Amino acid sequence: MQVTRQAATLRLLVEEKLREAIANGQFAPGQRLVERELCEMTGVGRTSIREALRQLEAEGLITTIPHRGPIVSTISLDEARHLYAFRGLLEGYAGRQFADIGSAEQIAALEAAFKEFKAAAKGGDRKALIDAKTKFYSVLLEGGGNPFVAQTLTALHNRITALRGTSMAKPGRLKNSVAEIQLIVDAIKAGDGDAAEQACRRHIEIASAIALEMMVSASAG
Repeated sequence: MQVTRQAATLRLLVEEKLREAIANGQFAPGQRLVERELCEMTGVGRTSIREALRQLEAEGLITTIPHRGPIVSTISLDEARHLYAFRGLLEGYAGRQFADIGSAEQIAALEAAFKEFKAAAKGGDRKALIDAKTKFYSVLLEGGGNPFVAQTLTALHNRITALRGTSMAKPGRLKNSVAEIQLIVDAIKAGDGDAAEQACRRHIEIASAIALEMMVSASAG
């Protein structure tokens, strides 16, 4: 029953690297993931790669096709609608909870994460932007105080990260996104649960509309 901590840590690192590569578009939806190539890219063995791929498949990021192997999962228009709708419900709840029960330390951490996001928005680096927004959501979910909501939303965020990058790419969207998140932070600081929930849900509704519109345009093109 001994556990090799180093092996577990290596597996987690490989998972994170592959997850990031999918999120930032290095691996595109529908792209086949070849074990040998992944081993060369990461410098680890097949066992670690296979374990990481199994985990990412459980998260929905990867789909195994018979006689073809693992590919990066694609998201249909209907799936995207459902993902955003569910995300809006849960994030609205998390925002309300944070406003109601968040500590001063957690609010300070939220403000700090928001400042990082604003700085990344000005810099224009896509990876830095996604990383900063991911950090903001991590702080938001922690402040919500419900580990089950946090766990579910983390899985949703992993599935929807590519679409988040798509929606933020629309001209003018980034500036508006910063303003929408500012409303979330302000409501939480004020301890206004109703306003925090509404701000969270509104932010997701707008992001959803833009991402779905761009998906429709891409499929039509």
